[in-house]
Amino acid sequence: MFTYPDIDPIALSIGPLHVRWYGLMYLVGFLGAWWLGRRRAALPGSTWKPTDVDDLIFFSAVGVILGGRLGWMLFYGTEGILSDPLSALRIWEGGMSFHGGLIGVLVALAMFANQRGRLIADVFDFSAPIPAIGFGAGRIGNFINGELWGKPTDVPWAVIVDGTPRHASQLYEALLEGLALFAIIWWFTSKPRPRWAPSGLFLVCYGLFRFAVEFVRVPDSNRGYLLFDWMTMGQILSLPMIASGLWML
Repeated sequence: MFTYPDIDPIALSIGPLHVRWYGLMYLVGFLGAWWLGRRRAALPGSTWKPTDVDDLIFFSAVGVILGGRLGWMLFYGTEGILSDPLSALRIWEGGMSFHGGLIGVLVALAMFANQRGRLIADVFDFSAPIPAIGFGAGRIGNFINGELWGKPTDVPWAVIVDGTPRHASQLYEALLEGLALFAIIWWFTSKPRPRWAPSGLFLVCYGLFRFAVEFVRVPDSNRGYLLFDWMTMGQILSLPMIASGLWML
């Protein structure tokens, strides 16, 4: 066990400008996705140009930020938004939903495909292996912010937070949704696969990983357990991902 070091969420301050670690994690995610997309676009036989990848990342960035914030407002933060509508604009205070971000990215990728005359399935499949670095970085950002802790535990690798040993569920997710997901999807897409298969595998793997970690993660205080006294909002939102992914596969 080790004690959480209470990390300053601000990485750098320049006068009134504050650069936060969480924002830097988004930058790492976008740059990582851009680099991986460029690598795949450069392979022999690829129909993707470097500028296509640049535009794809731009569309995705807009989709994940707008969708993530709107999704959090809808799934988790309704009460806070109603009491303080301007809080919807203060994204630096936290409050981003993965599932909302996913919906936003899917809409953005569909718009990109329509604009470029590509099949939506092909755009989804090309994009499937490239966001996992960002998922992992985002969870590390949650750990730095000291948010989304797991339940109290006595496992040897627990993190002591305010005197209580807890599961570092953010780091579990960084390993599963980041490292493991990237390794699986990158390997799977290293050779040609049937259309929709990469997208399907992505949805199944992420959904299962998120569903599993939710068992040791403390549910949002304003939501709690929504079904059977154990199922969380994150698990409920992951079920359609798993079902859709299996159908695609």
